[in-house]
Amino acid sequence: MSESTTITFRTDRAVKEEARELYASMGMDLSTAINVFLRQSIRDNGMPFRITNEPQASVEARRQATMHEGETFPDADALMKDLLDAE
Repeated sequence: MSESTTITFRTDRAVKEEARELYASMGMDLSTAINVFLRQSIRDNGMPFRITNEPQASVEARRQATMHEGETFPDADALMKDLLDAE
């Protein structure tokens, strides 16, 4: 068994609470989630995700597409109308 150590870091209270709630919904506490992050970083030999300046709307659109969420359209005409109205 490996020897445990403590890491202390600062974050916004709201970020901590949102993360705590997110990981609790996944059955993890913050300590476990941070350990998962650290171990995956070691495995990937870097950050375990791509850091970008991508607009939040694009990130959300990709998340919705991956999760099969978001608006659906009955046909291509309705989709095109929505796209054109968004400009």
